[in-house]
Amino acid sequence: MTQRPRTRVLTGITTSGTPHLGNYVGAIRPAIAASHAADVESFYFLADYHALIKVQEPARVQRSTLEIAAAWLACGLEPDKVWFYRQSDVPEIPELTWLLTCVAGKGLLNRAHAYKASVDRNRVEQQDDDNGITAGLFMYPVLMAADILLFNAHKVPVGRDQVQHIEMARDFGQRFNHLYGEPAGKTFFTLPEAAIEEHVATLPGLDGRKMSKSYDNTIPLFAPREQLKKLIFAIKTDSRAPGEAKDTQDSALFQLYQAFASPEEVAAMRQAFADGIAWGDAKERLFQRIDAEVAPLRERYETLMANPAHIEALLRDGAKRLRSTYATPLLQQLREAVGLRDLSTHAGAAHTTRSTPKRAQPTFKQYRESDGRFYFKLVDGDRLLLQSDGFDSARDAGQLVARAKQDAGASVRVADGVVQLGGAAFGRLPPDASADDLLAALAAFAAEDAGA
Repeated sequence: MTQRPRTRVLTGITTSGTPHLGNYVGAIRPAIAASHAADVESFYFLADYHALIKVQEPARVQRSTLEIAAAWLACGLEPDKVWFYRQSDVPEIPELTWLLTCVAGKGLLNRAHAYKASVDRNRVEQQDDDNGITAGLFMYPVLMAADILLFNAHKVPVGRDQVQHIEMARDFGQRFNHLYGEPAGKTFFTLPEAAIEEHVATLPGLDGRKMSKSYDNTIPLFAPREQLKKLIFAIKTDSRAPGEAKDTQDSALFQLYQAFASPEEVAAMRQAFADGIAWGDAKERLFQRIDAEVAPLRERYETLMANPAHIEALLRDGAKRLRSTYATPLLQQLREAVGLRDLSTHAGAAHTTRSTPKRAQPTFKQYRESDGRFYFKLVDGDRLLLQSDGFDSARDAGQLVARAKQDAGASVRVADGVVQLGGAAFGRLPPDASADDLLAALAAFAAEDAGA
């Protein structure tokens, strides 16, 4: 019986700052639990190249990488059962970044959210568009694509704000496959999918807002026991006295307890709130419950931090095995594909003419945005030809796409940049696209169907 290939899931770990309880509940704990699935091949990497985009303090980069690695290991990540490595230990990643840079459209990179946000901020402050913006920030999506495509990951867990980067990785991979794979009948890259983390747990901080370093309201995951207790007793509560019923819905203290306790313990605490438990007693219960889970992790963390050479050896071993298994063989294929070859082995082919690859067809891409509505766009390579309005259902959007394809644009009209189908407006034309471009792309669908 043939064994089904495992799904490759790749998770990048930001190497900045000291992990706090919010990181543990929202990212570390669920990711480690997911790594135990038998049908999944898990890749976890410390994104230290990415850290250089924001941090130019060498000691801080080193310290953060050590702390984050120790944190994940202390929380139960098993480097003998998953791929655990440091990004900078895999030289094939920056090499692939350059290969992808040579096929990535600048127009696509211009639309990256982080870059656009920086440009918008400069404009508000009446600065030059590119003031303070490094090429590293601009090229961030290409480096992220290399992280993913090098190991042909099938799924990448991300929040909605990172979905665009997965779409870009797909675009770069598809473009490379088309340019260098199709003439030889090869596909070098699997096109990844975003595994959107819809239900990521977020914890409230000391002041009731989301626990975040930017709010300075965090509780360090491995704070010493007495410091942990002091911080928990500093959590903001209301003025209700002992014996007075307390509300669980808006209580940061209750939400923190719920993230660590069993269903039975949560039910008991809920009843205690209804019965008017004193805030001091509730905080003591929270401290005891969190400390019960964190104490053994803290002990392992302190042991690991006392032996950085052990962590260094684990990361280097992980990268070494990963390179020999996946990265180096794939890069050799890619180098061969683009022409970075041993000259002596291909001397006789110096005057051969490469056949012109078949031009890729325009493509409709459907997706859902953070506003909950459904959209589609028509792209031709790196060019955006049509951007739809939002729809309440995926079905409505899909029906419009199907109709536009079927009549090859015969019912499509463009007036003042507004695109209409059958007299009803449904989208707009980008500034750098013309109505002729759009109609030609739609006609290509009919030509493709006729030739099928």
